[in-house]
Amino acid sequence: MRSTLCGRCKPLVGSTRRQILRSATQQQRRNESTSTTSEQKEVTQKRKRNVVFSGIQPTGVPHLGNYLGALRQWKRLQDDVEKSGSGDRLLFSVVDLHAITMPQDADVLRLRRREMLAALLAIGLDPDKGSTIFLQSSVPQHTELMWILSCTASMGYLGRMTQWKSKLTENNKPADIDQLATTKLKLGLFSYPVLQAADILVHRATHVPVGEDQKQHLEFARECATNFNHTFKNILIPPETVTAPYPRVMSLTHPHNKMSKSTPNHRSRILITSPASEIKSRIMGAVTDSENTVTYEPEIRPGVANLLELLSQCGPSTSSKEQRLTAQELAGQYAGATLKQLKEDVAKAVCGEFEGIRERYDDFLHRKGGKWLDEIEAEGAEVARQNAEQTMKLVRHAVGLGPRPS
Repeated sequence: MRSTLCGRCKPLVGSTRRQILRSATQQQRRNESTSTTSEQKEVTQKRKRNVVFSGIQPTGVPHLGNYLGALRQWKRLQDDVEKSGSGDRLLFSVVDLHAITMPQDADVLRLRRREMLAALLAIGLDPDKGSTIFLQSSVPQHTELMWILSCTASMGYLGRMTQWKSKLTENNKPADIDQLATTKLKLGLFSYPVLQAADILVHRATHVPVGEDQKQHLEFARECATNFNHTFKNILIPPETVTAPYPRVMSLTHPHNKMSKSTPNHRSRILITSPASEIKSRIMGAVTDSENTVTYEPEIRPGVANLLELLSQCGPSTSSKEQRLTAQELAGQYAGATLKQLKEDVAKAVCGEFEGIRERYDDFLHRKGGKWLDEIEAEGAEVARQNAEQTMKLVRHAVGLGPRPS
């Protein structure tokens, strides 16, 4: 990647970083040899490299919630790997195959994929700094492993997945559910957790950063690995779930709801490419309540609490370790302040967090008439295919679909 690209850089924040390092240390201890030769000690004392995988659907330009909940963590992971020289592998995928579980306009999907790729690069993800960035559909080993995993996955487990059950019960009476499941809902929506498991397992990921709503899918991925290893050979690695300690970012117009692109009101969200004037306008117009004071009471004052959470995440750090004041601590500092003062500070903090992203995004999206972005994706896809193929050679031989790997 060109040097114009900007660079979890420090250790992963709090328990997230400790969780990865602790598991790596435990694995290292299990693998250490009892041999006394200096050469063997040198080999066994080397820390086993972690492999981190995460994906995001191509919904266009990410919003503030996407950024704080996932993308900023990816950037910090990359910075940490670069700074520590650990050699850990980072794979970030735009999971376009997952997107088509719902009807998509082909031209719009092609555009959304490019927008997401440009956005990932604009926030600072950089192949030259250890990040492999690629489109899921560019790596056919994902779908190949999905089919093989489907042959050992449990339909009962899939039927208990929360998101599937929510689709079944959404606006439907219990008597209509069986008919809905067999006529209207599609197989892809039912079985996509198997593809999600394959996304992770084909790259032998040791850690997967996810939000709380995705933890069940990681449990299913571990179940798929266990089923395969029990049926065939001990090849696939059950991944560890890494959850970040960041709160959900709520809508600016309906603070009881999560910030989302599906909400018709554009003022409910802030995109990472929003100009400063738009960010200020939307935060100054954010729904709060009739009390012109600042307190942190999420249940009864969700709008004010959301603003405090945003300031906690985007405001200045209190130490070199990027520790920030909590929303509750900030509420104490703003005792006696007005909501206008709070909103002004939140707007300033968010603008600072997104500084430069809009310009880089436009540059990357249109550089060389769009060909530059294609080149970056092609390079990442080639790395991802080679990595996935190592796994699939072992899997094919174990199942009986290929020769013994040389």
